[in-house]
Amino acid sequence: MGDVVKPKNRRSKRWLEERVPKVHENVKSALFIRGGRTNDTVMKALKDLHALKKPDARMLQKKNILRPFEDQTSLEFFSQKSDASLFVFGTHSKKRPNNLVFGRMFNHHVLDMIELGIDHMKPMQEFQTEKCSIGCKPCLVFSGDRFDQSEDFKRLKSLLTDFFSRGYVDKMSLRGLEHVLSFTANGDQVYMRSYRTALKKSGGKIPRIELVEIGPSLDFSMRRSHLASEDLMREALKQPKELKAKKKKNVGYDAFGTKTGRIHMQRQDLSKLQTRKMKGLKEIRKKRKLAAESDSHVEETAFKRKKVA
Repeated sequence: MGDVVKPKNRRSKRWLEERVPKVHENVKSALFIRGGRTNDTVMKALKDLHALKKPDARMLQKKNILRPFEDQTSLEFFSQKSDASLFVFGTHSKKRPNNLVFGRMFNHHVLDMIELGIDHMKPMQEFQTEKCSIGCKPCLVFSGDRFDQSEDFKRLKSLLTDFFSRGYVDKMSLRGLEHVLSFTANGDQVYMRSYRTALKKSGGKIPRIELVEIGPSLDFSMRRSHLASEDLMREALKQPKELKAKKKKNVGYDAFGTKTGRIHMQRQDLSKLQTRKMKGLKEIRKKRKLAAESDSHVEETAFKRKKVA
């Protein structure tokens, strides 16, 4: 156990409070790290991804000679220093040209990493269109069966969702849906496209939506991966007790999603139940009373005859 750090002033106190575990965690920030050897394609990809992640992003301009799949101490140091749980590391070499490593941290330790190679790229500058506002929440679209079949692609989908999400959204207006990110899996390749929504007149209340590509356009190919174990992943996905929904007694849902409830009542005495008074029922009661009296008279005379005999 490390020593407890006591703040010396208000600024350091706020700095420590931001890093304290919370029930509702902050938006995850990302580090964009430049490797020892890069080229123009890798730098443009890092800058465009950094622009999509703003303002929850930080770009390290200096070169950093790192090997994430061999030694992860430098990445963990950068993560703890900047309080960032996501990172993208870009390099270029003869063996692995145009290389990007996407990764995330858990408790400032590397949880999982996936290495992608850039096969084709069209940067954001080549799209002469209006861009989205900074900090807007994108709509993520994943297409392809590989995202549900392959373990590497499942983890890539989870990593990209963590990377581009900006917190949980309960409701959103149609005008708030401004940015769309599409990821399509085909074989070992992943196609990333970025669109801006344009609302057009449709002749009714609901407008017609058109997608305008704003870049960047990236074609990735899957390379190496470093996935966390099931136990570590289960620990990273553990939720606090405050966020778990409390089970309500005697309340359930059927197959169609209809809410049903169960009510417990004491046993009722139906003989004392007051029914509606009707004229038709009075005749029936009279007949029943006369029938009961005649039956009792018949039984009484039979009993007397039997006694005399």
